[in-house]
Amino acid sequence: MWRGFSTLVSRAARGPCRSCTRQGSGAPVPGPGATIFALSSGQGRCGIAVIRTSGPASRHALRSLTATRDLPPARSACLRLLSDPRSGEPLDRALVLWFPGPKSFTGEDCAEFHVHGGPAVVSGVLQALGRVPGLRPAEAGEFTRRAFAHGKLSLTEVEGLVDLIHAETEAQRRQALRQLDGELGHLCRGWAKTLTKALAHVEAYIDFGEDDNLEEGILERADSQVRELAVALDTHLRDARRGQRLRSGAHVVVTGPPNVGKSSLVNLLSRKPVSIVSPEPGTTRDVLEIPVDLAGFPALLSDTAGLREGEGPVEQEGVRRARERLEQADLILAVLDASDLASPASCNFLDMVFTRAIAQSPSGNSQRLLLVLNKSDLLPSGSPDLSLDLPPHQLLSCLTGEGLDGLLEILRKELAAVCGDPSTGLPLLTRARHQHHLQGCLDALGHYKQAKDVALAAEALRVAQGHLACLTSGGGTEKILDIIFQDFCVGK
Repeated sequence: MWRGFSTLVSRAARGPCRSCTRQGSGAPVPGPGATIFALSSGQGRCGIAVIRTSGPASRHALRSLTATRDLPPARSACLRLLSDPRSGEPLDRALVLWFPGPKSFTGEDCAEFHVHGGPAVVSGVLQALGRVPGLRPAEAGEFTRRAFAHGKLSLTEVEGLVDLIHAETEAQRRQALRQLDGELGHLCRGWAKTLTKALAHVEAYIDFGEDDNLEEGILERADSQVRELAVALDTHLRDARRGQRLRSGAHVVVTGPPNVGKSSLVNLLSRKPVSIVSPEPGTTRDVLEIPVDLAGFPALLSDTAGLREGEGPVEQEGVRRARERLEQADLILAVLDASDLASPASCNFLDMVFTRAIAQSPSGNSQRLLLVLNKSDLLPSGSPDLSLDLPPHQLLSCLTGEGLDGLLEILRKELAAVCGDPSTGLPLLTRARHQHHLQGCLDALGHYKQAKDVALAAEALRVAQGHLACLTSGGGTEKILDIIFQDFCVGK
């Protein structure tokens, strides 16, 4: 009987459908003769350019361009003269490397040519490879797609590689590297293992429930495993989209009354003059957005119109848009003139922003606010009027730059709370696809708990198992894979 139970465990581990395994993901497994080549390093003049091939004809391509029967030792660089395979004309003296499959990036036979990075040299080598029978230029992302098809990378690791290539800040780089290293995939595989055990216990009860030899409490054990998994998934889903903010940038809105230095602050943080600065109130009348690196975190910085009763229809529309953008902000930088805190404009602004916006945003997430007291260089004593009941604040002079280091340190902490710290804790969910499948898995576990019939409970576990499998393998949906791989450049 227990031999039958072992079969159930094996059957449960295979999941609800073969299409959700990595080999059946829908990514085309290259057939014989499908050998690709491309420039893998960046376009333009450079010291060294890397050209790579992948496929069964890589061996022949390497021999054709080096005019030698002997291949370099595997994974060792050798200096060779490259020549055109038809004319025999020398092209370059380059380092060549040979990566026999399956111990290569794609899992296929691969070759690399490290040539001098002049356009004529690169063009000559690419044209020479194009003349080798069985070779064709690679499509965008085709090398990585082959690595995925051959099981060298999971889909979450592929997404991590995309993010690493596009990373512009330290936080993005750290998060992408963790995902490329397989931390999210490993976490999902652990959850899938728990589901497999629970499903095996339920199916054992279905098949052998009347057998006296069946261990007692087997359904209770499955219930316990499902409860623990549901708690883990719920905790992970309650990260308030931090991973997606880390990948695409937190929305930071600069607001305040007219003429307090909002545009000056935007210019200071973006390190370039993106906003017009003028002593005339109401200069900024529309929302100006710029992506910036704030203390190592990605952010979309918005300069907005000064909040006051508009003096004309254009300014009124600018104020309306500013208020609308405030409701969408992840972090609000509220700017006031440190030398004019007792004015009606400053007091009204404090009442409006710190009374209304500090509560809840429309999405249900608490907004974070930071009060910046600009123009500290105008203070006679160097500190604001402490008789006022001010929220926590940071003194700054956009003119002299004094207080900027302190502001950046506070921003680092605030953005770490908004985006998550990629250096610590569990791996973040960086895409809506991740949240969709984890939420689907959690919903299926909820159906398991409500099921009145054991067979329906088992089916709910299979659905949950399918969502986890699809998260790491794509679930055989070609459209999903196309969307992911189109973010790669040719040669990767």
